[in-house]
Amino acid sequence: MTQTIVESKTKTAIIGFDQPFCVIGERINPTGRKKLAAELEAGDFSTVEADALAQVAAGATVLDVNAGVVYNSNPDPNQTEPPLMRKMIELVQGLVDVPLCIDSSVPGALEAGLEACEGRPLLNSVTGEEERLESILPLVKKYNVPVVAISNDDTGISEDPDVRFAVAKKIVERAADFGIPAHDIVVDPLVMPVGAMGTAGLQVFTLVRKLREELGVNTTCGASNISFGLPNRHGINNAFLPMAMGAGMTSAIMNPVALPVKEADKAAKRAEIEAAGIILPEDMDDETFCQLFGLGSTKSRPGKEMEAIRAANFLTNNDPHGGEWIRFNKAPAKPGEEAGGRGGRAGGRRRRRA
Repeated sequence: MTQTIVESKTKTAIIGFDQPFCVIGERINPTGRKKLAAELEAGDFSTVEADALAQVAAGATVLDVNAGVVYNSNPDPNQTEPPLMRKMIELVQGLVDVPLCIDSSVPGALEAGLEACEGRPLLNSVTGEEERLESILPLVKKYNVPVVAISNDDTGISEDPDVRFAVAKKIVERAADFGIPAHDIVVDPLVMPVGAMGTAGLQVFTLVRKLREELGVNTTCGASNISFGLPNRHGINNAFLPMAMGAGMTSAIMNPVALPVKEADKAAKRAEIEAAGIILPEDMDDETFCQLFGLGSTKSRPGKEMEAIRAANFLTNNDPHGGEWIRFNKAPAKPGEEAGGRGGRAGGRRRRRA
C-alpha cells in the first residue's frame, strides 16, 4: 500500500489507503483574512498561535502554514515571505507536535520553511507548469520531502477530468526523473464548486479512483471548494468528505474547527427572543444559551466535518474497534466522576454476595 510519511520532531503522520484520513488544518493562512494579514505585517502572531492550538485540539493530523501576505509597506512577496515563513514555522512547531505542511507560491519561502522545519514536512505545492516543475522538484529532492501536486499546468485549470489526470501523471513522471518516488507525491485533483458544475463531485470521485489505481498515489484537496457559494456549506462538506474517502481520497486541506458563535449573532438571537416575549432565567450563561437556541458554542470545538470523517474511518475499518469514534463522542466527565463511576466510585453497582 502507498504510504506518504510526514514527520515533526516527535510525531509521524502517515497518509495512506489503509490509514485513517489525514486532516491537514488550513487555518494558518492570511488569504481572505484581512485581520490576520494586518497582524502578521505588524509582527503579531497571537491568532497564528490560537489557530495552531485549536486545530490540533480539534483533531488535525498536520498543520498547513501559509505566509502569503502582501505587505502594504512592501508588496514584493519574494522579499517578505521567506523571513515570515521561517518565523511562522519556528513559532508553530514550538507550540504543537504535529507535522507541518509548508504552503507558498514563492520558492524562496518554501526553502526558508524547509530550512526552519524539524522533521519531514509536506511541501505545498508543485503544479504541472514548467517553471514550477523546474523550481520546486529540485527542492523536494534536496530536502527529501513529500509534495502536493496540483493538477493544473501552463494552460490553466481544465474542467475535463481526463486533462487533470494527464497533468498529475506528467508531474509524477517528471518527479521520477529527479529520483522522487510516487509515494512522495500527494495529488490534488482540484475540486470544482458543485454549485457551478453539477458533475464536480462525480468528477472528483472518478479521478481519485483513477489516481489510486493507475498511478498509485495518495490524494488531497481543498475540501470546502466543493460547497463554495452554497447555503449550508457544512451539510455539503459533511456528505462530500466520506464519499471522497470511499473513492480513495486519503487527506484533505480543511478547517477542523467549528468557530465560536459571534457576539453579534448572540445579540441578535437575544433580541429576537425578547421581542417574542420569552423570559430567560437571569443566571443562564452564554454557553447554555447558545446550545439551547441552536447557535453552536462559545468555544472552539471539532467541526461537523470531523464527525463525518471519524465516522467514515470507523466504517472503512481505519478505526479498529471504533476506539477513536468512542473517544470523540465521549462526554466530558462531570465533577466528582473523574475516577469512573457514580460519585467517584469505580465500577458502579456491586454484586450482592449470596
